Amino acid sequence: MKKLSTASKVYLLLVFVVLYAPIFYLIFYSFNSGGSMNNFESFTFEHYKAVFEDSRLIVILINTVIVALLSGLIATIIGTLGAIGIVSIKDKKMRKTLLSLNNVLIVSPDVVIGASFLILFTMIGVKLGFTSVLVSHVAFSIPIVVLMVLPKLLEMNTSLIDAARDLGASKRDVLTRVILPYIQPGIFAGFFLALTYSLDDFAVTFFVTGNGFSTLSIEIYSMARAGISLTVNAISGLVFFVTILVVIGYYFVTNRAKRVNEEVQR
Repeated sequence: MKKLSTASKVYLLLVFVVLYAPIFYLIFYSFNSGGSMNNFESFTFEHYKAVFEDSRLIVILINTVIVALLSGLIATIIGTLGAIGIVSIKDKKMRKTLLSLNNVLIVSPDVVIGASFLILFTMIGVKLGFTSVLVSHVAFSIPIVVLMVLPKLLEMNTSLIDAARDLGASKRDVLTRVILPYIQPGIFAGFFLALTYSLDDFAVTFFVTGNGFSTLSIEIYSMARAGISLTVNAISGLVFFVTILVVIGYYFVTNRAKRVNEEVQR
């Protein structure tokens, strides 16, 4: 593996500074006892305290977490089965067509997806709220899970499946004891990525949420429009911290799953 040149290291450093400097600037002032982001007066946790004392914000946070967990779980199940189904198709043209349709959903603008779901829910009479947000999050998370699971399926040696069948394993046994354990890292990657996308999503949620139900991204947007408040900084800091924990959890789980697979193969 080639070492990075000095110029490449400087470039990467600049990229990370541009990406993370605004975030850390925002978090830094979330501990400011003053009411603005102009001058840092003294260190305080009062803005974080205000967040946890606001019962409405707590309910919104719980709503956000529930939607993220449920949508991630449902999308992971459907996406994993969908990826297995795509790989099992022998017709190459059909397989490429399905993969292309899946990729179209990945690159489609969130505004288009959100507006489409809004029209759909309005036409079929679904009330905007928890259900509409959950269904929308599941829909845009499924293609992500498919893309995470597919590489593991494609690198899987088909002789493992043939050997299991020769030993008398049923289709269910092949799926639960051979395929799923092997692609476990991809499944976990899909789940955590779907979870992160759901927590961070704003554009699609903005279209399909209704009165009486809101997520954290929508609430932060509404509070930011009302004026500068360091409570927004505190909420954003908490979201960033939770996202970091999700990423750490993802790496921990996937690395553990890889070690288990390596031991099984030995």
